[in-house]
Amino acid sequence: MNRQRAKGCSIVKSVEQSFEPRVSLEAFMVNDEVSAVPLEAAVLDAHRDARQLVRLVQCPRCSRTLNTPVTLPCGHTVCRGCLPAPQPRTNISYPNTPDRLTGIACPLLGCGAEHAAAECSVDVTLTKVMESIASEIVQHRPTAQDTPTLLEEILQEDESTAKEAKDPWTAAGHHEVLHGGRLVSTFTMAEMGKLQYSSEVDYHTMSPVGDNYEKLDVHLLERLQDATQKELDCLVCYNLMLDPTTTTCGHTFCRRCIARVLDHSNICPFCRRNLHVPASLEHQSGNAILNSLLNGLCPELVTARAAALKAEEQAGDNVLNTPLFICTLSLPAMPTFLHVFEPRYRLMMRRVIEGNKQFGMVMYNRTSAAQGDLGPVPFLEYGTLLEIVNYEILRDGRSFIESRGIGRFKVRDHGLLDGYNVGRIERIEDVSLAEEGVAEQRETTMARDYADIFFREHPQTPLPTDIAIEALSTQQLLDSCTSFVREMREASAPWLRERIIQVYGEPPEDPALFPYWFASVVPIVEEEKYVLLRTTRVRERLKIIYSWIGRIRGQRWHRAEIRGP
Repeated sequence: MNRQRAKGCSIVKSVEQSFEPRVSLEAFMVNDEVSAVPLEAAVLDAHRDARQLVRLVQCPRCSRTLNTPVTLPCGHTVCRGCLPAPQPRTNISYPNTPDRLTGIACPLLGCGAEHAAAECSVDVTLTKVMESIASEIVQHRPTAQDTPTLLEEILQEDESTAKEAKDPWTAAGHHEVLHGGRLVSTFTMAEMGKLQYSSEVDYHTMSPVGDNYEKLDVHLLERLQDATQKELDCLVCYNLMLDPTTTTCGHTFCRRCIARVLDHSNICPFCRRNLHVPASLEHQSGNAILNSLLNGLCPELVTARAAALKAEEQAGDNVLNTPLFICTLSLPAMPTFLHVFEPRYRLMMRRVIEGNKQFGMVMYNRTSAAQGDLGPVPFLEYGTLLEIVNYEILRDGRSFIESRGIGRFKVRDHGLLDGYNVGRIERIEDVSLAEEGVAEQRETTMARDYADIFFREHPQTPLPTDIAIEALSTQQLLDSCTSFVREMREASAPWLRERIIQVYGEPPEDPALFPYWFASVVPIVEEEKYVLLRTTRVRERLKIIYSWIGRIRGQRWHRAEIRGP
């Protein structure tokens, strides 16, 4: 054993001992093309910007005001009725649930993303906002009778060409005389289906005294702001949403708030439904419409919230605030048992227990190899964040710690605090399920196409191992690995004895967790298992485990051959 390691602490053999906000984007659809435009925190004027305000609540697909809106994982929002019917997804097996084996193609041609049916839920917050808007407009109309305004739709050039081919009488766009001011008239025109999403509007007052009814627009917008603001509060922090992000179950929270929730749990804080998204939300698009509404209706409040958050987090951005325990390999979702006896680590553990009960576990850098930008530091740069679930402090200051992995990280900077290492870490998350599915489709399709050609040319030759692995679906990889575990248990493999299973549990059915479980029990050197901490794809981890199993099978066959009959 490494002398420095023996000096610091020992791993309790548990089988023997029990005991800065993201910039908001607004997606404008012009002829089904997406153009992402950064929003500036400038208030929209009720009268001058009436067309832009109404566009925020129009469906970019059918051009009517949003009806039962669904915000898709790509950030676009359309009416539920504008979504195409779900279709089976080919060559995708993870996660292996019915609502994820069917997909819905984003109806906006400029996007082209395919979303699992499970990720296309009704946007609860936006539905309530639309109900509030509709209610206020219904109440406003009777009070604003006999206030005529002529609205002339100005079509885009290709829209005009398309309409001319179908109906020459509407080639110039629709004309309507409506009442209530520009804001309510534009909303009404969209509600009637007579205003294309990308069209502009010319307004002409028909008042005999030249009144343009600006006061009506200002009054209505004030009422709309009051009515909708309560729906735009985050249900976690109870403040105005900052960078609102909608979950797959349809609930919306501040991006920072939902990320903090996901640090400890993978369920929605409102409906308790499982959320299959990484805690960093790195690949999760924000809710473009709610972002636009917040920035357009109350930019001062958004700016103040962003400034307060920046001030709050700025101090912690570059602080070395994660204690680092240099000892052994720990893995996410798996237990780690420690016997802590060195004075500096006793101090560290006491502080961790009094604080948030979290610390980082990293392995010794036995070869002194350079660790990225850190250089040849005494530890490997990737580690596992552990949370203490049970502990016993002895009279002499030693302690027995039971912890469990809650995530992976990469050390970005490090230093010393009272003798023990501390670091600034960056969380490592898996890619999104959408990206995982695309990778599985690409790899299996290419491998199977190659296999067809290979067998036509070499009918009696086994397929190369790397291609054979690529041709397996994610579910097939998991099934092969779990089948091997059953086989080894029946053969009474020593690394699958009952006392080990009592500590690490039965093999997980979740493909994302199975590799960590397998690595925890299989007798392979830690340096090989360390590779799992750097992977960001479930499929990649399963392929690593599959290759280990192939090697183990080969070793067993070789030993049997040496022994002879």
